[in-house]
Order: sequence, then structure tokens, then C-alpha cells
Amino acid sequence: MGLTGLEIYKHLPKTNCKDCGSPTCLAFAMALASGKASLDACPHVTEEAKAALDSAAAPPIKLVKVGTGDQVVELGDETELFRHDKRFFHPTGIAVLISDGEDVAAKAEKFEALEFDRVGLHYVTDMVAVKCDSGDAAKFKAAVETVAGKTKKALILIAEDPAIMEAALEVVADRKPLIYAATAGNYEQMTALAKAKECPLAVRGDDLASTAELVDKVVALGYKELVIDSGARETSKVLADLTQIRRQAIRKKFRSFGYPTIAFTSKESPQEEIVQAGVYVSKYASIVVMKAAEKQQLLPLLSWRQNLYTDPQKPIAVEPKLYSIGEVTPDSPVYCTTNFSLTYFIVEGEVESSRIPSYILSVDTGGISVLTAYADNKFTAETISAAMKKAALEEKVNHRKIVIPGYVAVLKGALEEASGWEVLVGPREAAGIPKFAKETFA
Repeated sequence: MGLTGLEIYKHLPKTNCKDCGSPTCLAFAMALASGKASLDACPHVTEEAKAALDSAAAPPIKLVKVGTGDQVVELGDETELFRHDKRFFHPTGIAVLISDGEDVAAKAEKFEALEFDRVGLHYVTDMVAVKCDSGDAAKFKAAVETVAGKTKKALILIAEDPAIMEAALEVVADRKPLIYAATAGNYEQMTALAKAKECPLAVRGDDLASTAELVDKVVALGYKELVIDSGARETSKVLADLTQIRRQAIRKKFRSFGYPTIAFTSKESPQEEIVQAGVYVSKYASIVVMKAAEKQQLLPLLSWRQNLYTDPQKPIAVEPKLYSIGEVTPDSPVYCTTNFSLTYFIVEGEVESSRIPSYILSVDTGGISVLTAYADNKFTAETISAAMKKAALEEKVNHRKIVIPGYVAVLKGALEEASGWEVLVGPREAAGIPKFAKETFA
């Protein structure tokens, strides 16, 4: 178990200099104990104190990086069990599996095309896992080289024979792939290989106890850039193991489990596999390796990941500004809504469906919906009028008419007075916009 705040405080300078960013040394000690600060932030701590506080200074889950440059995938460095306590920081890496026994080039090209746009957000798969099913070092090396030539995304190399792994690393070691996996039978060779190439290493046991034991052996060899796998593949067992690893690392400061985790899907049905992957993304896999590679299969999973890893106290928002939908003219209608992402894109879709080129004025409400913003005095006649002036609406249209959502029809008089424009009350639900537009503007 990690040290308490008071135990850490005994080793600090006790000068309350504030150079660490905390108001006092005691406050800094408490932050260290909870894993929310790094000992490096204190410029005055002695080397002796650093050695004594090593376990308390380290985050409960180590930050491990796979890949390089813009495509690096950061794993771990989490401090919470529950999202509502603070937030989760590093989204689960979604890896698509490619076997060296299939058409590697075609599969890699298909993987590279897995990009999606939804409610203003761009989703991508993060990693590609290349597995040696052939047992042939030359074939595996060629497969890895082919994949590396097709994508710049982070790589996972799956082969338990150190000689086969070494051959593949000859062509991609500079990409810092995740080496999978060190086991009870090969951990010395795999650790030596990971250290020599400076690549992160996955450690796989047969259960939680053997995994912890194996992690300790690898750490004793002087390597800590690790990702752990309990070896379970049945959904409920993987869920239980991932939960225990996270709980022991964060609540108990059990250092053998203080590393990111990796999980593999096992379902054959794509639909069942996506559900299985969703369980692992939720609790608490750092990487999920899966076979499913179709856009319609992955989009729900990536959408769920996006929701899970957003700040629960900060709604997803679009930029508050004037948007043009279609080939607008000075006679085009102007709709008004908030900058809550989901609200805006629903309105945008219905405006497009009306087939009447229009403007949409997105008002800055802090990313909350129409009624919530109205109740919080963020969607008012004053804020809408200010947004209209900022967007220079008078210079873009010649009719001086603006449509507000039907749910805030009460704003009509106040907005007309504040802006000098004629205010039209639109439908309550966005689905009514096409009919409203045809009746009003066609």
C-alpha cells in the first residue's frame, strides 16, 4: 500500500515555498498520496527523500506510450475508478487484428480507411495488431513490413517466439510497437528484447496471481514499460480481472498491477464481439484487440468510447458562430440554436432535409441544450442578440428575420426588442423544421 500524506510530508522540505504549485508542503503531500501530483514538481526535495518516496510519487497506473510522433497512443496514467469522481484521461486504444496468414495488404488498406465523422467529431481506430499464425519468422516479418508501409498508426506485434519477434522488430523497432507477449516461458528473452529496442512489453499470465508474479520478475530485470494481460478470454472473467487490476492499483497502490491493461475479444459474431469489446472499454481495458473491421461495426464502439472519455462536467460543444447550410444567399432563412453538439447537429440535419439553403446561428451557451440553457439564463434575448451582432448577420441577410426554437417562444418579444429583428417561432422539435421551412420560406 502507498504512503499516507502525513508519512510523505515527513520527507518534504517543509518550507511552504509554493514552487510545486501547491499552497503548502502538506497539501503537496496529500496530492502525492492520492496520485494526483508528481514528486518531480518539488525542486527542493533531496535524493534521499526521492528514494524513500518512490512508491508514493509514482502514479497508481504507469503511463506507457505505444508508437511515435503524431500516432503515439498513450495508455494508463489513470487515477480514478469511477468517471464521475473526476474523469478518465487516456481513451482505450482500439486495435484491429491482422493475421500473417491472410491478405495482409488488403486488410491493412481497409484498416487505414476506418475513419468516421459524427456530431462534429472525428473518430479513428488507433492501432493495428499483427499476429504470427504461420510460425514462420520470414512470413511474419514480411507481414509486419507490409502493414507498416500501409499505415502510420501504432503497432502491436503478437508472437511468443523471441526469435520471430526479433526478426519483425528489425523493420519496425523505430516505430516503438507493443511487443506481445512475455510469458512464464520466455520472459527473460522478451524483456531483453524490449529493453534493447526500447519498446513497450506486454506481460501475460494465466491468472491474476501468476500475472502479478510475472510482472515482478520482469521489473526485477530492470524494465517497467509494461502492459498486462491476465490471460482470461471469457467475458465475465476478463471483466472481473480488469476490475480487480484497476481497483488494486488505485485503491491499494499494488504496484504489480500498476500498469495499463490489454484485452482480446473472443466472440465470432461481429455483433457479439462489439458488445464484448464495449464491456472491456467500459471496465477498464487500456487496449482492446478485435477482429471486427467494418465501419458499421466499429462506429457504435468508438461513439461509446468517446462518450466515456469526455469530461462529465464539460459537455461536447461546437464552435459558437454562424454556419452556412447549402448555397446560402442574402434571402436565406436564419435559424438560432445553442452550441450543444448534439442539438446543433440534429438541427443541421433537419435544415439540410428541408432543401432550403439556410444559416444556423450557434449561440455560446457553454455547450448545453436549449431548455437547460434557457433555465440557466445562457440562452436569452441578450445572449442571442449579442451573438447576432458578433456574427454580423445584418451584413449577410436582407430580411432581418430569425427563427428561434419553439420551446423558448417566450423569448420572442424580448428578442425583437433587443435586436430590432422580426422573430419567428419555429417548431418545438427539430423534426418539424422541414415542414416549417416549406410552409414559411418556400
